Amino acid sequence: MTKEIKLIWDFRGKEAEAIAKHHAIHLKEYAATNKLAAKPIGAEALTPMHSIAFIVVDEPNMIAVRDALKPQRGEFVKPEGQQ
Repeated sequence: MTKEIKLIWDFRGKEAEAIAKHHAIHLKEYAATNKLAAKPIGAEALTPMHSIAFIVVDEPNMIAVRDALKPQRGEFVKPEGQQ
């Protein structure tokens, strides 16, 4: 099974949530243009002043996506059922 990696962009401030949601739109466009496998893409408010946009990619695609989109960080996605 291929590992999945969640690439993350952090946004902070009063408009963080709106900016993260807008950034997620561009991530979806990138995934469609580059024919990436259907994986979660979205935005999430962590606090009222900190939101993230993210895209989940398979490990073999991570370097190309990372180099093209310049996320601030990434983390391995745990398979369902694991803690």
